[in-house]
Amino acid sequence: MTSPGEHQHYTFALIEILLEHLPACYRIGLLYDVACTLNQSCIKWGFLKEYLNCIVFAISVFHAYRHSWACQYVYHPRKSIGFGLTDSEGCERLWHSLS
Repeated sequence: MTSPGEHQHYTFALIEILLEHLPACYRIGLLYDVACTLNQSCIKWGFLKEYLNCIVFAISVFHAYRHSWACQYVYHPRKSIGFGLTDSEGCERLWHSLS
């Protein structure tokens, strides 16, 4: 495991464990800096295929502007239903306040 793409397995493992403990009718919104890459990996390699209809992928607001326009259009949380006005930086603010 030497490239950043190969480290996605940690994220896939966490998502799979979470979804194993939730009812099948639940939908989760996944706000992640590289959610676009995760979604494309899921589609290309068949990761989490039994759960893909339960996941909405979006990029955190402040990271979206580093992505291409096409990526922003698809994965920006303001363009996705269910994310409201969140900027997805709440955990980072919490960790900063605790440090």
